[in-house]
Amino acid sequence: MLIAISSNLEMARNFPRWEDTHWDYEKGNLNEATKNYALEAARRVKAHGGVIHFFLVARALEQENVDWLKEIIQTGHSVGNHTYDHVYLLAAKPEEIQYRFARAPWLIEGKRPAEVIRENIRLASAAIKARLGISPAGFRAPGGFADGLANRPDVQKMLLESGFSWVSTKYPAHPNTEAGVEPSAAVFEGIVKAQAAAQPFVYPSGLIEIPMSPISDIGAFRNGRWKLEHFLKSTQMNVEWAIEKRAVFDFLSHPAVLSAMDPEFRAIDLICDLVQKAGRLAKLVNLETIADPIQRDRTPSR
Repeated sequence: MLIAISSNLEMARNFPRWEDTHWDYEKGNLNEATKNYALEAARRVKAHGGVIHFFLVARALEQENVDWLKEIIQTGHSVGNHTYDHVYLLAAKPEEIQYRFARAPWLIEGKRPAEVIRENIRLASAAIKARLGISPAGFRAPGGFADGLANRPDVQKMLLESGFSWVSTKYPAHPNTEAGVEPSAAVFEGIVKAQAAAQPFVYPSGLIEIPMSPISDIGAFRNGRWKLEHFLKSTQMNVEWAIEKRAVFDFLSHPAVLSAMDPEFRAIDLICDLVQKAGRLAKLVNLETIADPIQRDRTPSR
């Protein structure tokens, strides 16, 4: 049905080397491998008639050259807001907001977590508009939450007030392996079963939720320490389920991870090939395309 490839533009702890942890403090300091991977993935998906929906940690826009990102936009791909510093949306204490602020608390001194988070989202939108000349295409929460924002109407309200009609914050719970253990058939089947909980819906506030579909590359390669072949098998099973059930699948990826773990773009190519093979039964789209009919259904006719 509607198959999305979404890609979070941020650096990731443990990649490309397991001992890499400094990225926790420099989430937006994208390295060349990450930028090159994102650009090539965009070109490959475009060649298959599809698009990628990127979500940008906007501190990356402090870098000198963003021509690679402008090319991505010019060729029809989307770029959404992923906050400015990769902040934790549900933080209750200042030290929970982000590693950067825990190490340098004077940056947010005297401010409540909700104020810092709102301002971080505003800064990201402002940076995207100023540096890239576009409005952000939706919002994605760093990390994601098993229940999305179902229990946080205050955060829903803040995001609506920040100009977002749809968001991507839910990442359903799913089985995984212990680190380094080969996934069993039950694990693969459990991840497929979790796709039913990753379908778009509308909160009572009117905010549209487009969940991220498990299993993400972070879940597979960091938490499970999977081999690439296992990740490809799970991805294929999930895409095929979505096509069979006429459902939505949103592949959650990070170029900082895949550039290290899948340098030949096998996961991206696999999804494109499965969609192409399905013909009229599937289409590669951005998250806005998924949100649009939901938005129209909720708009009163005149």
